[in-house]
Amino acid sequence: MGIRSIIDSMLGRSRLPAAKNDRLFAISTASITLEMDLNIKPSSLARICFKSLGMTKYESAREEIEQLLQLSTPETGTEFSIEKDEYNFLWVILKDRDFEDLVTTIHMISQTLIEHGFGEHILCAVYRFQSNGPVYWIYNFKQGNYYPFVPQGKNKRDNSMEFRLKSLMEKELPIEKDVGKWHPLWNMPF
Repeated sequence: MGIRSIIDSMLGRSRLPAAKNDRLFAISTASITLEMDLNIKPSSLARICFKSLGMTKYESAREEIEQLLQLSTPETGTEFSIEKDEYNFLWVILKDRDFEDLVTTIHMISQTLIEHGFGEHILCAVYRFQSNGPVYWIYNFKQGNYYPFVPQGKNKRDNSMEFRLKSLMEKELPIEKDVGKWHPLWNMPF
């Protein structure tokens, strides 16, 4: 623990962990295994969520993200929108038939936010897969790990399927070991 950490701790200040986006691409190879072995197919939807702030620098970063998306999406065919949810978090919602384009675009957005000093404000990336119903793989930027989320009706989740996915995909994906951090994301904007 450094001197700054000790002082911050004594004064009751804490720092948010920096975003870890180096493991994002693991979902690319995992998607092949999910489809081939489990018949869980990647859908054309993904999203990234981050805290909304009203600062000028933040607005500059948001504008840069929008400009990057406007420049890159015609080439890839990715559609995008930016929405605020009920908690005032910003979501960049992506739609593309090519799963690799979704993963690359999520990485580009997170890297832009990190470069602007907003890495600690990035919350998660969500990739939607389809089986008999939706299956989500959520990447927690603070932990640098994935976890499954399988909703089953209104505010109910299929825990047994989530644990099954964890055990089947542990060798392919960096899975969050602390299931207490497997936060369900109800009412995600689409």
